[in-house]
Amino acid sequence: MATLVVLGSGIMATALATPFTDNGHEVRLVGTHLDRVIIDSIKSTRVHPNLNLAVPDNVTAYQLEDAAEAFDGADLVMSGVNSFGVDWAGEQLAGLLRPGQHVIALAKGMQADSDGNLTILPRALMAHIPDELRSRVSISAIAGPSIAGEVAIRRHTSVVFTGEDPEVLAMWKELFETDFYHVWTSTDFVGVEVCAATKNCYAFGAGFMHGQLKAFGEADPQYVNYNYGAALFGQASVEMTQFMDLLGGQQSTVLGLPGIGDCFVTSMGGRNVKVGTLVGEGMTFTQARDQMPGVTLEGAAAIKVIGDAFERLTERGVLTSEQFPLLRHLHAVVAKDAAVDVPWKTFFGSNGSGV
Repeated sequence: MATLVVLGSGIMATALATPFTDNGHEVRLVGTHLDRVIIDSIKSTRVHPNLNLAVPDNVTAYQLEDAAEAFDGADLVMSGVNSFGVDWAGEQLAGLLRPGQHVIALAKGMQADSDGNLTILPRALMAHIPDELRSRVSISAIAGPSIAGEVAIRRHTSVVFTGEDPEVLAMWKELFETDFYHVWTSTDFVGVEVCAATKNCYAFGAGFMHGQLKAFGEADPQYVNYNYGAALFGQASVEMTQFMDLLGGQQSTVLGLPGIGDCFVTSMGGRNVKVGTLVGEGMTFTQARDQMPGVTLEGAAAIKVIGDAFERLTERGVLTSEQFPLLRHLHAVVAKDAAVDVPWKTFFGSNGSGV
């Protein structure tokens, strides 16, 4: 039996306890300082209040002050925080990790330095670990189309585990894979993680399709704006491929689960699409965000980070102003409260060929 300690008790980190414990393993779920109510609920009722489901029997919940106890003797670690908590989690893990432990991360997004150089979040997480220790632990990540509640109730889910060591990835696959949780592995660490970050950005744009339809004011529209959404999805696919050229991933990664597959499911609904819908109806992003207090908008956060970085990379001559027109427009909407005005004529290479 393997023991996995999870830092962060959000819905995805908790849902992943289902396939792991189905395989006979143990999960120690450690709440962050923001998760006290969740941990109290699990301790008293076994129910995760946000999933509204009971956690598996082989899950033990710990408050943050008991993290050292939870980490003691565990050889597997999951960073279950979202993109806003990556630096905090890295600081915590710096004092909790031990040589030989394997780490797997869930957060999706990117960070950028003052020159606009972008970094995937697993590497940002590990940057907080002391050099000597960092060389004696491994880092991997989970990506792909995965709605937490569906994982928790054992709906068929296909994901990609990514990292640089194929043997470590094979280990993680064996630990997690079940007859409903299907795992593929990829050593295109950058490519998979960039797809995982950018699909949230483009899912925000997918919400424009629904918002613009609502703005038409038709009570029961016969035609539902699919052409609009299809063009946005197509341009998103083009730009995700161009990210591979910029940051060093493999273009083929975009065509599978981490890219188009994940972008599809994320564009079907959720927080990113909801706030994009409000903006598409005519709100500014600030107004739309204020309609969703307490909701983590990782797509909008990634748009801000990447769009700001693009401005610096353009100033440096690394990018031209014509590249990534959809992402740049999303950045104007999010960072500058611009109105939705999709730059259709700049899509698909602007050569009229549609490719």
